[in-house]
Amino acid sequence: MATNFTREEAKMMDQQDILRSFRNEFYLKNDGVYMDGNSLGLLSKRAEETTHELLNSWKQYAIDGWTEGEQPWYYLSEKLGESMTELVGGKKEEVIATGSTTVNLHHLVSTFYKPEGKRTKILADSLNFPSDIYALKAQLALKGYDDTHLIQVPSTNGHVLDEEDIINAMTDEVALIVLPGVLYRSGQILDMEKLTKAAHERGIQIGFDLCHSIGSVPHQLHDWGTDFAFWCTYKHLNGGPGSVGGLFVHEKHAGITPGLAGWFSSRKDKQFDMEHSLTPAEDAGAFQIGTPHVLSAAPLIGALELFNEAGIDRVREKSLKLTNYMMELIKHELDEFDLKICNPVDPKQRGGHVYLEHPEAARICKALKMKKVIPDFRTPSGIRLAPVALYNTFEDVYECVHILKEIMREELYKQFENKREIVS
Repeated sequence: MATNFTREEAKMMDQQDILRSFRNEFYLKNDGVYMDGNSLGLLSKRAEETTHELLNSWKQYAIDGWTEGEQPWYYLSEKLGESMTELVGGKKEEVIATGSTTVNLHHLVSTFYKPEGKRTKILADSLNFPSDIYALKAQLALKGYDDTHLIQVPSTNGHVLDEEDIINAMTDEVALIVLPGVLYRSGQILDMEKLTKAAHERGIQIGFDLCHSIGSVPHQLHDWGTDFAFWCTYKHLNGGPGSVGGLFVHEKHAGITPGLAGWFSSRKDKQFDMEHSLTPAEDAGAFQIGTPHVLSAAPLIGALELFNEAGIDRVREKSLKLTNYMMELIKHELDEFDLKICNPVDPKQRGGHVYLEHPEAARICKALKMKKVIPDFRTPSGIRLAPVALYNTFEDVYECVHILKEIMREELYKQFENKREIVS
């Protein structure tokens, strides 16, 4: 990788980057460095274009937009689901664009969590994003169980999980397992194939939250036999704030009755029969609830076009190079400043961002923003930096690390309070 850590070397790596043309597809601030694409991806020109197209279809067709135009709304969720199949390693019948992360989690758990006998517990982890834990506790309460029925596998160091600890927690009291594909804080990739195999050997169904992995790492959910998965589309997929989420249900569960049935759970040819007995779709479409959020889905049409052109394997290859370069630079330039790299170094376990810890993290992030570098603070002492393959460059990484070095050397962070903003 890097040898002399110069800006010229970074520029040379950018010239050799086979994905470099995709940067031109995005709206970038020329005077800043965006390193927060694992929280909210940037707007692409393609996503802007498809948003205008959907607005115009409303303008031109009114209610006939459900079946007319280039993007008929009635089939939009299925079309977008098919566009995400390569990203998750699923079949088109297994993937649907619908809902949001937490709504989809509620729907899937309400379907797959069936406590019986002593199998009443849900297995999760101690490092998951809070929203997932809130939803799991709420689902337990709906079934009449308290929080003691939620098992959260602990971390030995507060950053990563040991898959063997998770497997050892798969007891005969566990009815369902829900885990992240990539840990939101440290960026650790869990071995989803290994965990799925272990769960099924013990007669337990398992699902994964892919919010921090989809668009960043490849998946093979169908081949792994994973029961279900769910995700947002506004991070690495660049679908825009509040863009419609997605979910996967393995074809072996085709025909299962959805736990939260609704209007768009219907089989398409039966939906307008207006019967009071649901005929659910025989694929992942059954896990829709209400009317598709057409205008929230519109940017995703264009955003996914870029991924299908770039290819997730090439995205992953560049992502690993970017994060590796960033870690090398940090070690070379910032060794004296007590910034600890807490994400996995092993590329098989490393997701799409670098995670640093420092006691002054909140004020360091504020200083970075003052210098027009956009990071992501995670309480109490975490700094996430995400060089995104489709629009960040090696020179961006070089600039980010050297601005961070200036902040630490000059102690520029001391002018700020060491507390988070309202949104961090």
